[in-house]
Amino acid sequence: MYKIVGEERFLLWAVCSIQLQVLCGNGGEKLLLLAEGLLKKHIASHSLHEPEALIVYISLLEQQSKYRDALEILSGKLGSLIMLEVDRLRIEGRLLARAGDYVAAADVFQKVLELCPDDWEYFLHYLGCLLQDDSSWCNGTNGDPIHPSKSVDCKLSHLTDEVFDSCIANASAFVQKLLASASNDSVRCPHLAKLEIERRKFLFGKGDDDKLMEALMQYFLRFGHLACSTSDVEVFLDMLSQDKKTKLVEKLMEGCESPSITLTKALGKSITLFKVQEFLGNFFTLAVRDLEGIAVQMVEMYCKNLALSKDLDVQESMHGEELLTMASNILVQLFWRTKHLGYLVEAIMVLEFGLTIRRYVWQYKISLLHLYSHWGALSLAYQWYKSLDVKNILLETVSHHILPQMLMSPLWVDLGDLLRDYLKFMDDHFKESADLAFLAYRHRNYSKVIEFVQFKERLQRSSQYLMAQIEAPILQLKQNADNVEEEESVLESLKYGILLIELSSDIGCTSLTFNEDLQLRPWWTPTYDKNYLSGPFEGTACCPRGDKQRQIKQAEENVPKVIERRSLLPRMIYLSIQCASSFVKENIETNGSAFNSKVSLELKILLERYAKFLGFSFQDAIEVLFAISSEKKSSEALSSDLINWMNFAVFLNAWNLNSNELGPDKDTCRPDTWHIVNSLIEKYVLEKLRSMGPLISSPGCDLHLLVQLVTEPLAWHGLVVQSCVRSLHPSGKRKKKGGSAEQTNSQLSRVVSDSIQTLCCVVEEVAIWLREQIKKPMDTNMEIILSSIQVKEKSEGPGKVSQILETCVSSVSHVELGDRISQALKSWNPADVARKIVTGESTVMSQFLRICESKVKSLKALKLQV
Repeated sequence: MYKIVGEERFLLWAVCSIQLQVLCGNGGEKLLLLAEGLLKKHIASHSLHEPEALIVYISLLEQQSKYRDALEILSGKLGSLIMLEVDRLRIEGRLLARAGDYVAAADVFQKVLELCPDDWEYFLHYLGCLLQDDSSWCNGTNGDPIHPSKSVDCKLSHLTDEVFDSCIANASAFVQKLLASASNDSVRCPHLAKLEIERRKFLFGKGDDDKLMEALMQYFLRFGHLACSTSDVEVFLDMLSQDKKTKLVEKLMEGCESPSITLTKALGKSITLFKVQEFLGNFFTLAVRDLEGIAVQMVEMYCKNLALSKDLDVQESMHGEELLTMASNILVQLFWRTKHLGYLVEAIMVLEFGLTIRRYVWQYKISLLHLYSHWGALSLAYQWYKSLDVKNILLETVSHHILPQMLMSPLWVDLGDLLRDYLKFMDDHFKESADLAFLAYRHRNYSKVIEFVQFKERLQRSSQYLMAQIEAPILQLKQNADNVEEEESVLESLKYGILLIELSSDIGCTSLTFNEDLQLRPWWTPTYDKNYLSGPFEGTACCPRGDKQRQIKQAEENVPKVIERRSLLPRMIYLSIQCASSFVKENIETNGSAFNSKVSLELKILLERYAKFLGFSFQDAIEVLFAISSEKKSSEALSSDLINWMNFAVFLNAWNLNSNELGPDKDTCRPDTWHIVNSLIEKYVLEKLRSMGPLISSPGCDLHLLVQLVTEPLAWHGLVVQSCVRSLHPSGKRKKKGGSAEQTNSQLSRVVSDSIQTLCCVVEEVAIWLREQIKKPMDTNMEIILSSIQVKEKSEGPGKVSQILETCVSSVSHVELGDRISQALKSWNPADVARKIVTGESTVMSQFLRICESKVKSLKALKLQV
C-alpha cells in the first residue's frame, strides 16, 4: 500500500507491525533494522509530518538501544513535531538516562520539574540520575501495570561518601527552590521530595530519624487532611525504628489538636492519624478494651460529622466514610481474638449502616462480601458482589473477591452465571481486540496499537482465565453426576477430558499473569486461599500486613499446580467410568482387551501425576490410604488436602478394577479398595458433620468442605458405581450363566450394593442435618444474632458500637442532616440485617439440600437395579 500510494500512514502501519512482531518474540535485530531503513528512506524523501510518527521512530531506535541517534533526531528539525516543550524534555531526559549520561539527564529532568513541579514520577527520575542510579530505567520498561510499585529500588553502593553528600545537597537545594516558587498549596511533590531525600540517606546508611520525623510531621500538618496522605508516606514510615514510629504517632496526635483548622480538615487529619496507626500495625498490639475504645471513637466521630455531608450529592464520597471501614476492621480483629460472635455482628452492622446512608461505597461492599462469605451467607455475599456492577476489565481484576468461594459452594446457578459472564467478556475481548488495533491504526495512534496487543497477550495468559476455562466444565460435571449417560455427554463435548489437559499443558512454558488486584482485599484474607479468621489468634505481635506480599507470592506460585491438577479431573472421571464399565463386561474381545489395558495404563499415569500434587509418589500415596483405612495412621494425615486425597482414592479404586494390582491376594483386593473409598467417604463426611455446630452461631465452619466432599469425590464415586450397575445389568441383553465371569460379577454386585448403601446413608445424614438447620424458626436465629450485641453491665464485650448507631438514629435532626441522610437513618433497623443473614445462610443450605436430595433419589433408584 505504501509503495502504491506513498502515504506516510501506510509506512507507519508496516513499521508498527514489525515492532509488534519483535515484541511478541518472532523477530529480532534484522527486522528492526529493516523498519529503521524504511523510515530513514521515507524521511530523506518526504520527512515526517505527525507527532506519532516521530514517537514511533524514537521507540524503534530505543528498541535497538540507539539512544544517541534518537537524541539527534529529537534535537533536529523533526523534534518540532512535539508541540509541548515539557513533553519533548521528558523524552530527551529518558533517552539521556538510558544512554548513561546521568548528568545531562538530571539537568533535563530539572527543567521538567520547573515546568511541572508536581510531577512525582519525574522527580524520582531526576534524583535517580543525580545519584547515577539506573534502577528506574531497568525496572520501568517491565513494570506491572496492574500492581505498580510505590517506590523504586535504589543502587547507591557505587557512590563514595563525598559524591553522595554532594548529590544530596544539590537535590535538597533544588527542592528548596521548588518550594519557594510553588504558587499552589496543593502541590505535594516538593514536600514528598524532601521525604524521598531522607529515605535515600537511610538507604546509604546516613539516615537521621529526627529529620525524617520532622519532614513527616511537616507533611502531615500541610496535607494530613487529604485522603491520600497516608498512602503518600507509607514507604517513608517503614524507614523508622519502632520507637520512632511510636513517637511520631504521639506527635501526630498533638498536631490533630490545632483549633485553627476547619471541621472538615480536622476530621481528615483524625482519619489520617487512625490510618497511620493501622498501617504501622499499632492496633494489633493493643488490649481488647483499648481496641473497643478506638472502634467506638471512630463510629462516634463518623456519626457526629454526618452534618458535614448534608449538601453533598449521593454520588459524592461523604466526609469520614473511611472511619466505618477502619472500625469494622478493628471489630473483625476483636472477633478473631475473642471468637465472640457479637464483634462479627457489629463489624457487619457498621458497614450496613454506612450503606444505608450512601449505597455507593464499594469499600463497604467488598468488606461485607468477605464477612458474609466467612459466615456462610454466600448468597448474600453474591448479592453485594452483583451490586458492585462489575463490568469489562474489572471482571478480571475484581472477580477474585467472590469466585473462589463460589467454586466451593452449592450455588451452582449463580456460579454458572459468574463463570459465563467472565468467559464471555474475555472471549469477546479477544475477538474485538483486532478491531481495536485496526481502529488505532486508522486514527494513527500507533502507541495504542502496541498497548492493545500487549494487553491482549497479558489477558490470554491470565491465570484466572485459564482456571475459569477449566472450572466451567467441571461445574457441568458436578451438575450431571447423578446420571452417568448425561455425564458422558458432557465428557464427549470435552473430547473426554483431553481438551482441558491440552489447555493446561502449556503452563510450564508460558508465564501466567496474575491480574487480580489483591491490595483491595481485607486484611484478614490477603489471598483467596488464606483467611486468618479460620485459625486461632496469633498473638499481639502478629501483624498480617507485614506478611501480605509473601503470602501473595506463595499463592501465585501454587496456582499453576492447582490448574494442572484440576485439569486432570474430567479425563480421570471418563477413564474411571470406562474402567468400571469394561471390567464387568462378559465375553471381551481381543481388541476390547487391548482397549481396556490402554485405559487402565493411561489412568495409572494420571494417578501418578495426581499423587505428585499430593507430595507423594504413586506407591507412597497408596500406602497412606491403606494405613489410614486400617487405622495405622491418623485421619488427620489427609485433612490438609482432603478433597484431593479423596479424589485420588476414588480414581485409584476405579483403576484397580481393571489392573487388579493392589492387595496381597488378587481375589480379594478389589473389595479392599472399594472398602477404602466407602470408609473414607463415610468417615470424613460424618466427622465434618458432627464437628459443625449451628451455622448461625458458627462463623467459619467447614460447610464449604462438606459441600466439596459431597459434590466431588462422593459424586465421582457415584459415577463409578453407576457405570458398574449399568454394565452388570445391561438393558435388553440376556446374562450368560456359569463360569468365573458370573462369579466375579456376583462378587462385584455385593460390593457395589454396599457402596450404594454407604453413599445413600452418608448423604441422608447430611440432608437430615441441613433440614434441622433450615427448619429453625427465623425469630430464634435472629435472636441469637441480636442478643450477641446486647451490652452487659460493667463488662468487656460487644454492643457499645451498636449503641452508638442506635443513639445516632434516635437523635436524627432533619434540619442538621438534611432530607436524604435523615430519611436514610430513619430506615435503619438492625433486625433487617439479622434477617438478611439468616435468609442468606438458609438459601445456601437449601441449595445444598436440593443437591443432596437429588443424590439420595438417584442412589435409591440405583439400588433397585442391583
